[in-house]
Amino acid sequence: MPVDLKELAAYCDDYLAIDAVGDFTVNGLQVEGRPEVGRIVSGVTACQALLDEAVADGADLVLVHHGYFWKGEDPALVGMKGRRVRTLMQADMSLLAYHLPLDRHPVVGNNAELARVLGVGATEPFGELGGAAIGLGGSLAEARDPAEFVAGVDDALATRSLHVAGPQAAIRRVALCSGGAPDLVAEAAEAGYDLYLTGESNERATHMAREMGIHFVAAGHHATERLGAPALGAHLAERFGLGHRFVDIPNPA
Repeated sequence: MPVDLKELAAYCDDYLAIDAVGDFTVNGLQVEGRPEVGRIVSGVTACQALLDEAVADGADLVLVHHGYFWKGEDPALVGMKGRRVRTLMQADMSLLAYHLPLDRHPVVGNNAELARVLGVGATEPFGELGGAAIGLGGSLAEARDPAEFVAGVDDALATRSLHVAGPQAAIRRVALCSGGAPDLVAEAAEAGYDLYLTGESNERATHMAREMGIHFVAAGHHATERLGAPALGAHLAERFGLGHRFVDIPNPA
């Protein structure tokens, strides 16, 4: 049975506690389509390729981590942005987007899912952004060789990581923050973690990692954030009896 769009959006807003963290974008319903939802297509970013897949799929709702309307962005719906919104509106499809609230959710969040697939247990909040902890820190079941652990990251996430080696011959304590959070390497080192994993690097993160004595891994922004949207989509499908398909639009960044 289809569910009311506003009811579904309100449930997601509450489930993901969108008011608990400041953000750089609008979390929740960004584009309103038909009033009932029976089928969801989820993805990482509301790019044109994902929207085209959703139209072909007959979806009522597109659910993503990276939506539109970022702070400081030109609000004019022209060019690429205009085509994207026009695709949604012509198909009468809605767009539901959750950024930091989806990164930090303890069950379906990007970081919770990263911890699960990488075997990081006994997790606790780590890495403050927007007035709330976004990432997670925890421990491996047993100490691991750093190179072996990074190879396992690459296999699990289908990615190719950048690894700045630290002094530890074996790692046990691991901190995670999906996406673009390289500067949190300093917080991870100060907290005594052996390795910090995020999506992106920057020039200063390498020096910070070397000088503060911690392994630093940048596994790709897309690769570290492709787990939350399908997990949330699957949760909604089960709870409301909806159809759901995750579409991964490859992105090496």
